[in-house]
Amino acid sequence: MTWSIHDQSLKQADLLNQESIFALGNGYLGVRGNFEEGYRADMQSIRGSYINAFHDVITIPYGEKLYGFPSTQQKLVNIIDAQGIDIYVGEAKERFSMFSGELLTYERELKLDEGYAERRIHWKSPLGQELKLTFRRLVSFAARELFAIDVAINPLSVNGPITVVSTVQGDVENYTAVNDPRVASGHAKLLTTTAIGTENGIDFVQNETLTSKLSVSCATAYSHSSAEHAEHATEEKLVSYSVTFNANGPVSFTKWNVYTDTLRHGEQCLQIARQKAGALAASSFAEQLAAQKQYVQDFWLRSDIVISNDSDLQEGIRFNLFQLLQSAGRDQYSNIAAKGLSGEGYEGHYFWDTEIYMFPVFLLTQPDIAKQLLLYRYHILPFAKQRAQEMGHKKGALYPWRTIAGTECSSFFPSGTAQYHISADIAYSYIQYYMATEDVAFLADYGCEVLAETARLWIEIGHERNGRFYIDEVTGPDEYTCCVNNNYYTNVMAKHNLAWAAKAIELVRQSNPDRYQQLVQQLELTAEEIASWSKAAQMMYLPYDAALDINPQDDSFLNKQVWDFANTPKEKYPLLLHYHPLTIYRYQVCKQADTVLAHFLLEDEQKVETIKHSYDYYERITTHDSSLSSCIFSIMASKIGYDEKAYHYFKETARLDLDNTHGNTKDGLHLANMGGTWMAIVFGFGGVRIKPDALSLSPKLPNDWDHYQFKLQYKQRTIEVKVNKDGVEVTLQSGEPLTILLNDQPVALAQQVPYKLQHNYTVGK
Repeated sequence: MTWSIHDQSLKQADLLNQESIFALGNGYLGVRGNFEEGYRADMQSIRGSYINAFHDVITIPYGEKLYGFPSTQQKLVNIIDAQGIDIYVGEAKERFSMFSGELLTYERELKLDEGYAERRIHWKSPLGQELKLTFRRLVSFAARELFAIDVAINPLSVNGPITVVSTVQGDVENYTAVNDPRVASGHAKLLTTTAIGTENGIDFVQNETLTSKLSVSCATAYSHSSAEHAEHATEEKLVSYSVTFNANGPVSFTKWNVYTDTLRHGEQCLQIARQKAGALAASSFAEQLAAQKQYVQDFWLRSDIVISNDSDLQEGIRFNLFQLLQSAGRDQYSNIAAKGLSGEGYEGHYFWDTEIYMFPVFLLTQPDIAKQLLLYRYHILPFAKQRAQEMGHKKGALYPWRTIAGTECSSFFPSGTAQYHISADIAYSYIQYYMATEDVAFLADYGCEVLAETARLWIEIGHERNGRFYIDEVTGPDEYTCCVNNNYYTNVMAKHNLAWAAKAIELVRQSNPDRYQQLVQQLELTAEEIASWSKAAQMMYLPYDAALDINPQDDSFLNKQVWDFANTPKEKYPLLLHYHPLTIYRYQVCKQADTVLAHFLLEDEQKVETIKHSYDYYERITTHDSSLSSCIFSIMASKIGYDEKAYHYFKETARLDLDNTHGNTKDGLHLANMGGTWMAIVFGFGGVRIKPDALSLSPKLPNDWDHYQFKLQYKQRTIEVKVNKDGVEVTLQSGEPLTILLNDQPVALAQQVPYKLQHNYTVGK
């Protein structure tokens, strides 16, 4: 059962959440889990289909607009709706609906091991006509433009024909929510229909965005049982295909929807969509299911995590990993949006979430996808350099806090543009990629440029005084404390960025002198500038309070009054929805892990005792209003020996969307939290770290589990880790012999020779 998500609810609130949970995608195309036939007229649905990075440009309204504030932002567009299928039964043409007649049985299922969704229904109409229906749908990993729906109709007691009406709707709009800053509050109509019709039996609609002038096309072909009658019809913004069947036996109907866009397919996107739809319709749905299953099972072969004793948690981690796979962009235009391709929360923008919470999953399980995510950041590097200049810097790259096409989309600078740490976060992911792959060619072709330009940013914004390097007026990950001096997280990540920029250039100089010379000329590098990066890193000021033996979050944090948690009612959380930002800024209160996160990412910068004291201090004042927080507290609790806390925080992450614990799953899934779930197991319980010279593991076993296991891709090798009550077993499944660190001790691994260590790690108490 842990390979499937099952649901039978028809309650309004549940349906909205299930639209996100049953969403399907392949990194390019995403479709929410809506019913093909829709709901009752009085019910709400967030009906959506999306192409990763397909956006319009909208104006940002300001009461007072100052210099450097972005004038426009990109917004993910809800594209052409090809989900529509209506079924009419018998001479009376009763329309099938889950909300009329009698629903004798109903269940829908998301098959995580096969990559498709299925809805099974036994329905009796208001006039007593009875039939069984099975809807199956997939968004293909093998053919990235394909969204296919297959309907099997089994008439049990039907008087008259069965008519299926398929629609492709060009008149769509985005979802808005006026009182929630996490969802857009305006700009619902973003598309106009530019072409519509039927050609050679293929329906098509092409829409164009109002401002960005990007086009999206949907071409729909059909295959079905022998029919008595079929016809196409075209309206102003809707094209339909109606087909009538004799109800003497089972009926099959398959709808092949192909989406293309001008970003990937150019000006001929409509023609390409029609060609692809015709070709795919010549296959069978069974063939597409087989290709889908093969792709997904290859993914699980490398990425699955097995947990004993708790089917709910097993289901949760597999669901989270599957949704990450569905959401990851695989081309230069796309990344992973905060909500993936499951909804419109945060308007489809990419944040630092990708690099810190999602990238690690792919780095250690699917490194080819990890590389594509880095290439997206390289692709938008020119925009980051331009943004740095807009912010008054002569050199460097300031990556946008939230973006799609590369320009800054955040209108609230205290918790947007001021989060300069995103440039160091991106640099960190490039460094992690190199350490995990030793891909020096990628470092030479892409990584060095990103590291150099982000290093330049820190030289620009920071300054030296009395032998220390300081960074003023920035915001760290904790958005409840904004625009401060010397945010610990920012400073330590900048230090890492600066040191590795110099190191990466030297690595390329040694391995590829010709490329090194090209980089020197291309980036106008000098030995003096490179030396300045190393010097700034060495002098970087990292706030430290000797009395508390902690790293203060910033220079002023400990001077503030602690938030009155005892007298803050539960209904006032999350605080950002109930208190003015300035009120929150004046107190010691954290939305999420900040210094604690820095201790995870760069644990060797501080003693374990300091990390523990920092954890204790910040845990008391952190609300975890962000879904990015609990997983980090779980990981660091594992490190410092708080095993019960580690497990408690992990459980908060594992089923956040399946159980809708944050109350907004309807707006899309929390992809960063999903990555955090994997991190809490692998980096937390597994104690995995990517060190400069070795892969390090320090496994622990939660007390509630008998066993867990995971696999890692590291330096062209596959490593399997099994942990149980007897000890830990590490096996090099493929690749050349390798030495790793296990509980800080070197261990030599040979292929297919398990290394077993018994009882030499802490079992969770």
